Amino acid sequence: MDHKFDFGAETGDKIVYVRPVAVADLPEEVQAELDGVETLYALHDANGERLALVRDRRTAFILARQNDLAPVNVH
Repeated sequence: MDHKFDFGAETGDKIVYVRPVAVADLPEEVQAELDGVETLYALHDANGERLALVRDRRTAFILARQNDLAPVNVH
């Protein structure tokens, strides 16, 4: 299935920030769906808004590039 997201379209930004997120820091209803997963990766726009959560860093970078964005790793 091919998904196209509108990341950065409003501001014209072509950068998306990728950072690890501890599952323990997410809402309980999200944690319940992620049995055994400790870390997810979030994609954020330039304003810090979370655009997506994915299971691994590789997938985050692939998703960004599929949407013509330049992923930047944030620690």
